[in-house]
Parts: sequence; structure tokens; C-alpha cells
Amino acid sequence: MSKPPYRVMSMEEIKSLPWNGFYAISTFSGCGGSSLGYRMAGFRVLWASEFIDAARECYIANKAPYTIVDGRDIRNVKHEDILEAIKMKPGELDLFDGSPPCASFSTAGKRESNWGKVKKYSDKAQRTDDLFFEFARLVRGVQPKVFVAENVSGLVKGTAKGYFLEILKELKSCGYSVKCRVLDAQWLGVPQMRQRTIFVGVRNDLGIEPVHPEPLTYQYTVRDAIPWIEGKVENPFELEKDTKFPPCIEREYDNFKVGEASEKYFSLVKPSLSLPCPTVTQKAGTPAAGVVHPLEKRKFTIGEIKRICAFPDDFILTGTYAQKWERCGRAVPPVMMSHIAETIRDRILRRIDDARNP
Repeated sequence: MSKPPYRVMSMEEIKSLPWNGFYAISTFSGCGGSSLGYRMAGFRVLWASEFIDAARECYIANKAPYTIVDGRDIRNVKHEDILEAIKMKPGELDLFDGSPPCASFSTAGKRESNWGKVKKYSDKAQRTDDLFFEFARLVRGVQPKVFVAENVSGLVKGTAKGYFLEILKELKSCGYSVKCRVLDAQWLGVPQMRQRTIFVGVRNDLGIEPVHPEPLTYQYTVRDAIPWIEGKVENPFELEKDTKFPPCIEREYDNFKVGEASEKYFSLVKPSLSLPCPTVTQKAGTPAAGVVHPLEKRKFTIGEIKRICAFPDDFILTGTYAQKWERCGRAVPPVMMSHIAETIRDRILRRIDDARNP
């Protein structure tokens, strides 16, 4: 199959998509990357939960009119609250999605040294290593037909494996057949190397095994995502003043080549134009982390980062430059999630409907 041109549908196009007949809800929703992926696959996301104020503000700016957004700490949300809000009974919901915060498991962070502790998380403080069990608590009560849970690939590596096995056991105990795979966004239509651990669970009484999407046969590159990067076409996005480097990065920029990382600053990278971009981290090109423009001595614009993270050009990101970058850096790329959602729609939920309506 030849590679189609890189393009992410606009928010207006997403709003006009026909409903696929299935309902979803989202927990730990962030700015709405996962929810947008479900909407791209035709799902209606009826309810979403997001505790971080800046992320919730962004989610609200882009949500469908029918989506209810709950800002409480998930520990204070009961499954009865969700069912009452979406006017359903246990077992009726099609899909329950969640991306419990993953800082405690990230291989780029302090991992186990932060387990069990309340730490600063975005613009609030929160313990994060136990939130998968809050997700499981709500799944147990709502009893959706399918659930999808997402986390960093570090959840299945090193000392975090014990937690992974506990989480897997807990999810299965809710009454589900569960499969887990590490998927890479670069093989699911996203011009970025981004590995995510994806759990898919199907309720045991439905008799269908969980499935994950198969990788595409092609990848999109930085050049595909940002066709103006070499100056051959006009850049459609404003160059924000915040793209200017601090003096230390200004000095370091010339010390490494395109396609290489700085030896001085961890994960400071000039991405190759002919490959997918390395993982976009949650910080906007600080000395500690970040991809930077490979040909111009500056950070990427937010418009360029949206392209690399597979968000629509007209997706609204609220707040400061750093907050907008953080929203993209924390999000599941919508196009990646759309492939997961399409697979679940076609190979699980429609099979359930066919079995019930032969």
C-alpha cells in the first residue's frame, strides 16, 4: 500500500462525522487526545473526567456539546455518578476509556522513588501510582462491554513490572478478558516515535477476545508533518516569542547535528527530517528535555507540535505556550487512538451487536 499524504481531519470535519452507534466515556481525559481519537472513529463520548484545571479547560474548549465534563478527583467519583449522568444501567455502556497519570512509571522519571507519595503533577499535587486501581473500581461498577486503559511503556519494564502484574490481575478480577500490548504511534499514523502500553478488556460474558490494531506498513516523517520545515513552502503558523531558546540551549544548539541528540542535555534532540520525530516530552525544550527545530535555532511552534502529535490544526489549546506544549506532550495522539478505536468498533463491538441481532 502506498503512503497517503499526511493529513489530520479538522475539528469541523470531526464534528460532522456520522455516529457509529456506540457510546464511550473517558477518565483521566487530559486535554482530550483519546476522546478525539474515539470521535474520529465515530463514537460519542458522553462523559469525561479530568482533575487538572488547565487540561480540563482545554478539554471543554473542544468537546462535543453533549459531553459532560467532571472535574473532581477520581477518588471522589462513584460509578453510580457516571451511570446517572449518562442515563445508563450497569452493563449498557459500550466503551470505558482511561489514561491514569503515568509519571510514577515513566522511564524518564524517578519511578519507584515516587511510588506512594503525593507529588506535583501539572498544576496540582496528586499521588499517581494508585490511580489504575481507581480506574478498575469504576470499571467494576459500570461494567462496560469493553474498556481501554493506556499508560507509558515503562509500566511493563524493570521494577514497575510488579505493579503491572497487580494492575492486570485487578482488571481481570472485574470480570474481563484482558490483553496488553505496547504500541508505537509511529506505526499508527503519527509522525512521532511514542510507545504506549494499551490494555484492552472485553467483558467475559460476551465471549469475544480483546484485540489491538495491526501496525501500518508505512510511517510519516517530520518532513511529512511539517512540509514547510525546509523553507520551500510558507509556514502557516505564527512564530511565538516563546520559541526563543534560553542562553544555555542557544550555545549548545550548534554542538550537535540534525538527527542527533545533545551530549550535554538529556533528550535534547534535533529530529531527522526523514524519520518520525522522537517522543515529544511534557516540557517545551528546556535544558532537561525536548525536541527542537532541526534547522532553525528555536523551539517548535505550537502549530508544529500539533502536527507532530497528530492533533487537528484547529484544535484549541488554552493557556501559555508551556501549558499548550504540556497538553500535547501528555496526550495520547488522537490519530493513534483512532486506529485503536476503529479496531474495537469493527472487531469487537460490531461482533457483539451481530451476535445479539442475528
